[in-house]
Amino acid sequence: MWTEEAGATAEAQESGIRNKSSSFSQIPVVGVVTEDDEAQGVFKPMDLNRVIKLLEETDKDGLEEKQLKFVKKLVRCYQNGLPLRDLAQIFKILNLCAGKIKNQPHFIESAYDIIKLCGLPFLKKKVSDEITYAEDTANSIALLGDLMKIPSSELRIQICKCIVDFYHAEPPKKHIPGYQQASSSYKIQMAEVGGLAKTMVQSMTLLENQLVEKLWVLKVLQHLSTSEVNCTIMMKAQAASGICTHLNDPDPSGQLLFRSSEILWNLLEKSSKEEVIQQLSNLECLLALKEVFKNLFMRGFSHYDRQLRNDILVITTIIAQNPEAPMIECGFTKDLILFATFNEVKSQNLLVKGLKLSNSYEDFELKKLLFNVIVILCKDLPTVQLLIDGKVILALFTYVKKPEKQKIIDWSAAQYEELQLHAIATLSSVAPLLIEEYMSCQGNARVLAFLEWCESEDPFFSHGNSFHGTGGRGNKFAQMRYSLRLLRAMVYLEDETVNKDLCEKGTIQQMIGIFKNIISKPNEKEEAIVLEIQSDILLILSGLCENHIQRKLQALIQLLIVFYHPVPGLLWKNNHNLAYWEPELNSKAMRKEIFGTEGVDIVLHVMKTDPRKLQSGLGYNVLLFSTLDSIWCCILGCYPSEDYFLEKEGIFLLLDLLALNQKKFCNLILGIMVEFCDNPKTAAHVNAWQGKKDQTAASLLIKLWRKEEKELGVKRDKNRKIIDTKKPLFTSFQEEQKIIPLPPNCPSIAVMDVSENIRAKIYAILGKLDFENLPGLSAEDFVTLCIIHRYLDFKIGEIWNEIYEEIKLEKLRPVTTDKKALEAIITASENIGKMVASLQSEIIESQARQDVQNEQKVYAKIQATHKQRELANKSWENFLARTSNAKTLKKAKRLQEKAIEASRHHKRPQNAIFHQTDIKGLNTTVPSGGVVTVESTPARLVGGPLADTDIALKKLPIRGGALQRVKAVKIVDTPKKSIPT
Repeated sequence: MWTEEAGATAEAQESGIRNKSSSFSQIPVVGVVTEDDEAQGVFKPMDLNRVIKLLEETDKDGLEEKQLKFVKKLVRCYQNGLPLRDLAQIFKILNLCAGKIKNQPHFIESAYDIIKLCGLPFLKKKVSDEITYAEDTANSIALLGDLMKIPSSELRIQICKCIVDFYHAEPPKKHIPGYQQASSSYKIQMAEVGGLAKTMVQSMTLLENQLVEKLWVLKVLQHLSTSEVNCTIMMKAQAASGICTHLNDPDPSGQLLFRSSEILWNLLEKSSKEEVIQQLSNLECLLALKEVFKNLFMRGFSHYDRQLRNDILVITTIIAQNPEAPMIECGFTKDLILFATFNEVKSQNLLVKGLKLSNSYEDFELKKLLFNVIVILCKDLPTVQLLIDGKVILALFTYVKKPEKQKIIDWSAAQYEELQLHAIATLSSVAPLLIEEYMSCQGNARVLAFLEWCESEDPFFSHGNSFHGTGGRGNKFAQMRYSLRLLRAMVYLEDETVNKDLCEKGTIQQMIGIFKNIISKPNEKEEAIVLEIQSDILLILSGLCENHIQRKLQALIQLLIVFYHPVPGLLWKNNHNLAYWEPELNSKAMRKEIFGTEGVDIVLHVMKTDPRKLQSGLGYNVLLFSTLDSIWCCILGCYPSEDYFLEKEGIFLLLDLLALNQKKFCNLILGIMVEFCDNPKTAAHVNAWQGKKDQTAASLLIKLWRKEEKELGVKRDKNRKIIDTKKPLFTSFQEEQKIIPLPPNCPSIAVMDVSENIRAKIYAILGKLDFENLPGLSAEDFVTLCIIHRYLDFKIGEIWNEIYEEIKLEKLRPVTTDKKALEAIITASENIGKMVASLQSEIIESQARQDVQNEQKVYAKIQATHKQRELANKSWENFLARTSNAKTLKKAKRLQEKAIEASRHHKRPQNAIFHQTDIKGLNTTVPSGGVVTVESTPARLVGGPLADTDIALKKLPIRGGALQRVKAVKIVDTPKKSIPT
């Protein structure tokens, strides 16, 4: 309640503010308006300090009448607006009037009139007035909230009207010379600065039984909550819980619920959502929301009621995200499940008896919101039993079927499609929690039958106009997409009952068939959706075949045989155990065999994707991850599939992917390679692979090792040689981490390092390929290979070193024998490091010598080239000399003849025909070619000079003209001159 002490405190505060703002002028210019001045719209100077002093006086006769008279004059003066420079004094006058109301009720009218003036525009004389008087204005507006404590309905309503007018600014009634209106948002900003929202929220506690005043305050808060600053202030003042608890208060007008829900919406959107949810997560608030929602659901028939019902449900959904909210305790969860399923599952509950949803937009939105709230509620495990009792799985499965043409559906085709997709998406969240309910409803059979329809050529025009229907317009991709998500969620529960049932129903073959069908009909428009479908199919196949490696099962059988067979009398037990395990082993191994060559083909198809598409952002990365996962789960361990994969050059494709040098794929690919190397046929494929620039697989793996060590910060010199022989594998992280004593079941840093990088996998692969016979390695590769070869020895020494350091930290003293053994192990590990470093030095030196030899060979080749050029130049010079000097030519000729004569046989065989090879009269010293002497052809056969032209063909045959026919050609038996050989 308003008290004189409160009034005095406010007065003192206002006095301080006034003194600060009016320090420049002791007597402010105000307006006492005469009739002539009023006509002109000007202020006549008036001493406001005198009015304040008058209102502060007491115990004088006729004082009240005089005080009221001056206040009325003040009101008439400012009937066109309040100047900012006078605002602090005017509100001090208002505060003094409010303080007198308790003992002098006539001052209510004066306070009412002054408050009414606050709804008028604020006026500024200078542009800087808004900044200069900002503090005074904020404190003055904040006083309005304090005045709500005055127990006067009329006054409270006027305060609310005044604040609402802040958001509906109007221009001044008359223009006052020398003044202009403050900006339209100035009052709103000052209300935020002054914290008006807080006092208005606090005033709600005074108005529990005054409906009219309460509605006006809610209207004010509705306007104030459009600002983030005010929402934060209201949230701190516990506005959310205060408003929510009174949602069910009687209100014939319906404004209370509407304005309250609007305020709650704004608080959730524009302030700290978590803190608002925390305020609303109490039993009282949830009971109020529950009653409101039930009333609107059962008795709300107007368009407005349905919208308000949906708004309340959205607020409830947001609150339900808080696991601490007592949704179950207040019974709200049970009611929401009932409302969500009553249309699909018949219920005798009185709440839904006779209820029916229409196909109106609001009811359609309600149905989707109810599906959504089920997803939120199922995250709280105690809700599971309520979901079972409400038969939620059965209700949702009524949508997992192809549309029936004959059946009359309340929803339109587009609405039904959207609800169908939403229901399947909801099942993906709910069904994994209710496995027994899912199986009892024949969930696997329903989903597989629905998928069969999705894959069929059935004419179906989907609308694809919802969030869940993205990419599904004119096709069944959306239905297939969410059905596969549901199957993926069920498969990855690793529940053997579910997975076995799926396999028995032919899921593996069906998934492969769907994948092949999608490949055969590429769809570039919905490429992202298609890629997601393909990824889900591969993940489902991986989940069905995972952890069923035939090789490991056979190893188990062999172990049983070895264990039991040597013991007399246990042969029967051995056979009994194998008979016990055999059905399970066979059933699990069969899944990989069912995957078979068709499955391997689709995996290989994905692996042949253009690597450039991995950067497209459409989902090729996810598809590739799914493919690699399916290799691990569906192919590895099944010998026929492994052999077929190798036969189709699958290892080459894996190495091609590894050569892309993308870190996100390396770890998984190397893990697959390690498993594949158990197959004796793999090594030949790995060694046969060649990448760019004839890179081999061994070279690629060693390159990856070097890159990994560089990223890990392992110390190496410029030649990749070991620097620290005591810690040759230590990473920078291990250097930074201090060794601390750990419990026996906790792995140390050295052990964790094995699984946190790819070095162990590279060591395993190269070890299975035989370190000694790796093709295509450079000297640098051999230097790194020395380290890889000793990786296991180095890691063992590293672990023993950790043990030794932990013993020191724990101040334990091992016995002499243990101490000697420990020191010997550490020394041996260091010696291995020194030996490897020495071997690396030898390789580096050998390579240096080889480089020198290669360099010398290159220089020798260059030298030979130069010598050849010199000989060629000398030969050319001799040739020129022979052609320019007759004596030199004759000399060369004699030497040539002498050389020829020396090369001939002096004794000739009998009956031998001698062919003269010399050409008489030839004055050259260069070798001559074969010479043939042919007698000239007669002109009558040749036809003369025009025989080869087109003109000759047109002329009559004349002597010396074109060719003539001859009956025969005489063949000369012997040439007149012999042909030299």
